[in-house]
Amino acid sequence: MAFHYLESADDPRVSDYTTLTDVHLRKLREPEEGMYIAESSRVLRRALAAGHQPRSFFLAEKWIEDLRDVFEAYPEVPVFVGKASLLEEITGFHLHRGAMAAMHRPAPVPLEELLANAQRVAVLEDIVDHTNVGAIFRSAAALGVDAVLVSPRCGDPLYRRSVRVSMGTVFQVPWARLESWPGGLAELQEQGFTVAAMELTDDALDLDELAGRQLPKLALVLGTEGAGMSADTLAAVDLAVKIPMRPGVDSLNVAAASAVAFWELRPRT
Repeated sequence: MAFHYLESADDPRVSDYTTLTDVHLRKLREPEEGMYIAESSRVLRRALAAGHQPRSFFLAEKWIEDLRDVFEAYPEVPVFVGKASLLEEITGFHLHRGAMAAMHRPAPVPLEELLANAQRVAVLEDIVDHTNVGAIFRSAAALGVDAVLVSPRCGDPLYRRSVRVSMGTVFQVPWARLESWPGGLAELQEQGFTVAAMELTDDALDLDELAGRQLPKLALVLGTEGAGMSADTLAAVDLAVKIPMRPGVDSLNVAAASAVAFWELRPRT
Protein backbone atom coordinates (compact mmCIF):
# COMPACT_ATOMS: atom_id res chain seq x y z
CA MET A 1 0.00 0.00 0.00
CA ALA A 2 1.28 3.44 -0.93
CA PHE A 3 0.50 5.90 1.88
CA HIS A 4 1.44 9.53 1.25
CA TYR A 5 1.26 11.91 4.21
CA LEU A 6 0.36 15.45 3.16
CA GLU A 7 2.18 18.47 4.56
CA SER A 8 0.84 21.25 2.33
CA ALA A 9 -2.48 22.21 0.75
CA ASP A 10 -0.54 23.07 -2.40
CA ASP A 11 0.61 19.50 -2.98
CA PRO A 12 0.03 18.94 -6.73
CA ARG A 13 -0.63 15.24 -6.20
CA VAL A 14 -4.06 15.99 -4.69
CA SER A 15 -5.30 18.37 -7.37
CA ASP A 16 -8.34 16.11 -7.88
CA TYR A 17 -9.59 17.20 -4.45
CA THR A 18 -8.96 20.95 -4.54
CA THR A 19 -11.85 23.45 -4.18
CA LEU A 20 -14.58 20.83 -4.32
CA THR A 21 -17.10 23.49 -3.30
CA ASP A 22 -16.60 25.36 -6.60
CA VAL A 23 -19.62 23.98 -8.47
CA HIS A 24 -18.80 25.44 -11.87
CA LEU A 25 -15.24 24.15 -11.71
CA ARG A 26 -16.34 20.65 -10.77
CA LYS A 27 -19.02 20.54 -13.46
CA LEU A 28 -16.38 21.33 -16.05
CA ARG A 29 -13.44 19.39 -14.64
CA GLU A 30 -14.95 16.08 -13.67
CA PRO A 31 -16.56 15.03 -16.97
CA GLU A 32 -13.66 16.42 -19.05
CA GLU A 33 -11.03 14.66 -16.97
CA GLY A 34 -12.98 11.40 -16.86
CA MET A 35 -13.31 11.39 -13.08
CA TYR A 36 -15.77 11.86 -10.27
CA ILE A 37 -15.53 12.08 -6.48
CA ALA A 38 -16.95 9.39 -4.18
CA GLU A 39 -17.50 10.93 -0.75
CA SER A 40 -17.81 8.81 2.41
CA SER A 41 -16.64 5.31 3.17
CA ARG A 42 -20.01 3.79 2.28
CA VAL A 43 -20.25 5.53 -1.08
CA LEU A 44 -16.72 4.68 -2.18
CA ARG A 45 -17.29 1.05 -1.20
CA ARG A 46 -20.43 1.00 -3.35
CA ALA A 47 -18.50 2.52 -6.25
CA LEU A 48 -15.85 -0.18 -5.96
CA ALA A 49 -18.51 -2.90 -5.65
CA ALA A 50 -20.01 -1.62 -8.92
CA GLY A 51 -16.66 -2.21 -10.62
CA HIS A 52 -15.50 1.41 -10.80
CA GLN A 53 -11.76 1.96 -10.61
CA PRO A 54 -10.10 4.37 -8.13
CA ARG A 55 -7.50 6.99 -9.06
CA SER A 56 -6.59 7.74 -5.44
CA PHE A 57 -7.92 7.78 -1.87
CA PHE A 58 -7.99 10.83 0.41
CA LEU A 59 -8.65 10.65 4.16
CA ALA A 60 -7.71 11.56 7.71
CA GLU A 61 -5.39 9.13 9.46
CA LYS A 62 -8.06 7.90 11.90
CA TRP A 63 -9.98 6.24 9.04
CA ILE A 64 -7.09 4.11 7.78
CA GLU A 65 -8.01 0.97 9.73
CA ASP A 66 -11.67 1.22 8.70
CA LEU A 67 -10.64 1.06 5.03
CA ARG A 68 -7.55 -1.08 5.24
CA ASP A 69 -9.22 -3.93 3.35
CA VAL A 70 -9.94 -1.53 0.48
CA PHE A 71 -6.35 -0.32 0.35
CA GLU A 72 -5.10 -3.90 0.38
CA ALA A 73 -7.36 -4.70 -2.56
CA TYR A 74 -5.89 -1.79 -4.56
CA PRO A 75 -2.21 -1.72 -3.50
CA GLU A 76 -1.16 0.26 -6.58
CA VAL A 77 -3.55 3.17 -5.85
CA PRO A 78 -2.06 6.04 -3.80
CA VAL A 79 -3.59 6.84 -0.41
CA PHE A 80 -3.27 10.48 0.61
CA VAL A 81 -3.47 11.08 4.35
CA GLY A 82 -3.54 14.36 6.24
CA LYS A 83 -4.75 16.21 9.31
CA ALA A 84 -8.42 17.22 9.28
CA SER A 85 -7.55 20.91 9.10
CA LEU A 86 -5.30 20.36 6.08
CA LEU A 87 -7.88 18.24 4.28
CA GLU A 88 -10.45 20.99 4.89
CA GLU A 89 -8.05 23.57 3.46
CA ILE A 90 -7.62 21.46 0.32
CA THR A 91 -11.29 20.61 -0.30
CA GLY A 92 -12.95 23.73 1.07
CA PHE A 93 -15.14 21.91 3.60
CA HIS A 94 -14.87 19.74 6.70
CA LEU A 95 -14.43 16.11 5.70
CA HIS A 96 -16.43 14.21 8.31
CA ARG A 97 -17.73 11.22 6.35
CA GLY A 98 -14.65 9.05 6.66
CA ALA A 99 -12.86 9.33 3.35
CA MET A 100 -13.04 10.31 -0.28
CA ALA A 101 -11.84 8.75 -3.49
CA ALA A 102 -11.19 10.14 -6.93
CA MET A 103 -12.69 7.58 -9.29
CA HIS A 104 -12.36 6.91 -13.00
CA ARG A 105 -15.68 7.39 -14.77
CA PRO A 106 -16.99 4.16 -16.30
CA ALA A 107 -17.56 3.98 -20.03
CA PRO A 108 -21.08 5.05 -21.07
CA VAL A 109 -23.59 2.23 -21.59
CA PRO A 110 -25.05 2.18 -25.13
CA LEU A 111 -28.71 3.18 -25.09
CA GLU A 112 -29.89 0.04 -26.89
CA GLU A 113 -28.17 -2.12 -24.27
CA LEU A 114 -29.57 0.02 -21.46
CA LEU A 115 -33.15 -0.46 -22.67
CA ALA A 116 -32.91 -4.09 -23.76
CA ASN A 117 -34.64 -5.60 -20.71
CA ALA A 118 -36.08 -2.49 -19.10
CA GLN A 119 -39.75 -2.10 -18.17
CA ARG A 120 -39.59 1.20 -16.28
CA VAL A 121 -37.37 4.13 -17.26
CA ALA A 122 -37.08 7.59 -15.71
CA VAL A 123 -36.13 10.50 -17.96
CA LEU A 124 -34.86 13.74 -16.42
CA GLU A 125 -35.33 16.93 -18.42
CA ASP A 126 -32.88 19.70 -17.46
CA ILE A 127 -33.00 19.00 -13.70
CA VAL A 128 -30.01 21.06 -12.60
CA ASP A 129 -30.20 20.73 -8.82
CA HIS A 130 -27.77 17.94 -7.96
CA THR A 131 -29.59 17.20 -4.72
CA ASN A 132 -32.75 16.43 -6.69
CA VAL A 133 -30.82 14.32 -9.20
CA GLY A 134 -29.31 12.23 -6.40
CA ALA A 135 -32.64 11.85 -4.60
CA ILE A 136 -34.36 10.70 -7.80
CA PHE A 137 -31.69 8.06 -8.34
CA ARG A 138 -32.12 6.82 -4.78
CA SER A 139 -35.87 6.43 -5.33
CA ALA A 140 -35.26 4.80 -8.71
CA ALA A 141 -32.97 2.21 -7.14
CA ALA A 142 -35.41 1.47 -4.34
CA LEU A 143 -38.64 1.39 -6.33
CA GLY A 144 -37.90 -0.70 -9.39
CA VAL A 145 -36.80 1.76 -12.08
CA ASP A 146 -34.55 -0.13 -14.48
CA ALA A 147 -32.71 2.80 -16.06
CA VAL A 148 -32.44 6.58 -15.96
CA LEU A 149 -31.89 8.83 -18.97
CA VAL A 150 -30.86 12.46 -18.60
CA SER A 151 -31.22 15.32 -21.08
CA PRO A 152 -28.11 17.09 -22.43
CA ARG A 153 -28.50 19.98 -19.95
CA CYS A 154 -29.43 17.90 -16.91
CA GLY A 155 -27.15 17.87 -13.87
CA ASP A 156 -24.42 15.25 -13.71
CA PRO A 157 -25.46 12.12 -11.77
CA LEU A 158 -21.80 11.59 -10.86
CA TYR A 159 -21.30 15.08 -9.47
CA ARG A 160 -20.20 14.86 -5.81
CA ARG A 161 -23.49 16.07 -4.32
CA SER A 162 -25.59 13.81 -6.55
CA VAL A 163 -23.53 10.78 -5.57
CA ARG A 164 -23.68 11.65 -1.86
CA VAL A 165 -27.44 12.30 -1.77
CA SER A 166 -28.09 9.09 -3.68
CA MET A 167 -26.01 7.19 -1.09
CA GLY A 168 -24.14 5.64 -3.99
CA THR A 169 -27.23 4.24 -5.72
CA VAL A 170 -26.17 6.13 -8.88
CA PHE A 171 -23.81 3.17 -9.29
CA GLN A 172 -26.68 0.65 -9.12
CA VAL A 173 -29.09 2.12 -11.66
CA PRO A 174 -27.82 2.11 -15.26
CA TRP A 175 -28.02 5.56 -16.84
CA ALA A 176 -27.10 7.44 -19.98
CA ARG A 177 -27.15 10.98 -21.29
CA LEU A 178 -29.28 11.53 -24.39
CA GLU A 179 -27.52 13.43 -27.15
CA SER A 180 -30.69 14.92 -28.66
CA TRP A 181 -33.56 16.58 -26.79
CA PRO A 182 -36.44 16.02 -27.01
CA GLY A 183 -35.58 14.00 -30.10
CA GLY A 184 -34.09 11.26 -27.93
CA LEU A 185 -37.57 10.38 -26.70
CA ALA A 186 -38.30 8.93 -30.14
CA GLU A 187 -35.69 6.23 -29.45
CA LEU A 188 -37.72 5.12 -26.44
CA GLN A 189 -40.91 5.03 -28.48
CA GLU A 190 -39.16 3.00 -31.17
CA GLN A 191 -38.21 0.48 -28.48
CA GLY A 192 -41.87 0.07 -27.53
CA PHE A 193 -42.04 2.44 -24.56
CA THR A 194 -45.05 4.59 -23.82
CA VAL A 195 -43.57 7.97 -22.88
CA ALA A 196 -45.49 9.87 -20.18
CA ALA A 197 -44.71 13.37 -18.97
CA MET A 198 -45.40 14.17 -15.32
CA GLU A 199 -47.03 17.54 -15.86
CA LEU A 200 -50.22 19.42 -14.93
CA THR A 201 -51.92 19.65 -18.31
CA ASP A 202 -55.66 19.85 -18.99
CA ASP A 203 -55.69 16.30 -20.36
CA ALA A 204 -53.30 14.73 -17.85
CA LEU A 205 -54.34 11.34 -16.49
CA ASP A 206 -54.43 10.77 -12.75
CA LEU A 207 -51.49 8.65 -11.64
CA ASP A 208 -53.65 5.75 -10.46
CA GLU A 209 -55.47 5.67 -13.80
CA LEU A 210 -52.19 5.28 -15.67
CA ALA A 211 -51.03 2.67 -13.15
CA GLY A 212 -54.20 0.69 -13.82
CA ARG A 213 -53.26 0.28 -17.46
CA GLN A 214 -50.21 -1.79 -16.45
CA LEU A 215 -48.22 -0.79 -19.51
CA PRO A 216 -45.45 -3.31 -20.23
CA LYS A 217 -42.92 -0.57 -21.04
CA LEU A 218 -43.23 2.91 -19.57
CA ALA A 219 -40.85 5.89 -19.57
CA LEU A 220 -41.69 8.71 -17.15
CA VAL A 221 -40.35 12.17 -17.97
CA LEU A 222 -39.71 14.50 -15.03
CA GLY A 223 -39.31 18.20 -15.74
CA THR A 224 -36.96 20.84 -14.45
CA GLU A 225 -37.54 22.64 -11.17
CA GLY A 226 -39.70 25.75 -11.41
CA ALA A 227 -40.34 26.04 -15.15
CA GLY A 228 -41.64 22.50 -15.55
CA MET A 229 -41.82 20.62 -18.81
CA SER A 230 -40.91 22.37 -22.06
CA ALA A 231 -43.54 22.72 -24.78
CA ASP A 232 -41.39 20.74 -27.21
CA THR A 233 -41.17 17.85 -24.77
CA LEU A 234 -44.92 17.84 -24.16
CA ALA A 235 -45.43 17.69 -27.91
CA ALA A 236 -43.10 14.68 -28.18
CA VAL A 237 -44.55 12.48 -25.40
CA ASP A 238 -47.51 10.10 -25.71
CA LEU A 239 -49.45 11.41 -22.72
CA ALA A 240 -49.27 13.44 -19.51
CA VAL A 241 -49.86 12.24 -15.97
CA LYS A 242 -50.39 14.02 -12.65
CA ILE A 243 -50.53 13.19 -8.95
CA PRO A 244 -54.01 14.02 -7.56
CA MET A 245 -53.67 16.47 -4.66
CA ARG A 246 -55.79 18.24 -2.10
CA PRO A 247 -57.16 21.67 -3.05
CA GLY A 248 -54.69 24.48 -2.54
CA VAL A 249 -51.59 22.46 -3.41
CA ASP A 250 -50.68 21.90 -7.04
CA SER A 251 -47.27 20.27 -6.99
CA LEU A 252 -44.53 18.43 -5.10
CA ASN A 253 -40.79 18.81 -5.27
CA VAL A 254 -39.61 16.82 -8.31
CA ALA A 255 -37.71 14.31 -6.16
CA ALA A 256 -40.72 13.68 -3.93
CA ALA A 257 -43.01 13.40 -6.97
CA SER A 258 -40.66 10.87 -8.56
CA ALA A 259 -40.86 8.59 -5.51
CA VAL A 260 -44.66 8.65 -5.51
CA ALA A 261 -44.80 7.96 -9.25
CA PHE A 262 -42.16 5.21 -9.27
CA TRP A 263 -44.05 3.35 -6.56
CA GLU A 264 -47.46 3.70 -8.15
CA LEU A 265 -46.28 2.87 -11.67
CA ARG A 266 -44.15 -0.16 -10.77
CA PRO A 267 -44.82 -3.38 -12.73
CA ARG A 268 -47.29 -5.58 -10.83
CA THR A 269 -46.89 -8.86 -12.67
